[in-house]
Amino acid sequence: MGLTAEQLRASLDSLGGIEPGFAAALAAAGYPEPRIREPGYATLLRTIVGQQVSVAAAQSIWGKVEAAVGDAEDPAAILATSEEALRAAGLSRQKIAYARSLAEEVASGRLDFAALPRDDEEAIAALTRVKGIGRWSAEIYLLFAEGRGDIWPAGDLAVQIAVGRILGHDARPTERQVRALAEPWRPHRGAAAIFAWHHYGFEKTRAKDGPELSPL
Repeated sequence: MGLTAEQLRASLDSLGGIEPGFAAALAAAGYPEPRIREPGYATLLRTIVGQQVSVAAAQSIWGKVEAAVGDAEDPAAILATSEEALRAAGLSRQKIAYARSLAEEVASGRLDFAALPRDDEEAIAALTRVKGIGRWSAEIYLLFAEGRGDIWPAGDLAVQIAVGRILGHDARPTERQVRALAEPWRPHRGAAAIFAWHHYGFEKTRAKDGPELSPL
């Protein structure tokens, strides 16, 4: 399961001691709520559904997919659902192919969530062997569903924006820069990512503008 409120608070307090920008941002935005998802097939399927759409759109499409397949926890259900029904639920042909690829990997036993490597990079590699699962989706799964505390989705746009603002940069740092900036934050980078999404939402609400970029 994902990082608990207590784990987040402890990690973010540690980050505040390492990086003054985090301490100031915490004082302004407060602590984030935990982002905990059930480990397993359905959560990874939901990340595919949510790729490249807003939070609201992802939630809407997911509800329609659940209704179309009948049992979103069962990989056999999506394999038995017609492409027409999945298209009507809001999935593109590409996402249908990705969803079925994931279902086949799980149904065949080639992907066993209970047997993912404990090493984060090895676990990411195992997940990204599935068609349609990129590094971002694998990182989000490992952070939210397994609570791996040092996962760092540096390629996430909202994380980049928030880190730049928290650290007082004039421009949004690149993925490479964000990875380098976060090296001193180990082993608390998972909490840093969750706070970055929280801070992005806090500033968006305060400014009353900006796109929804928070995952799941």
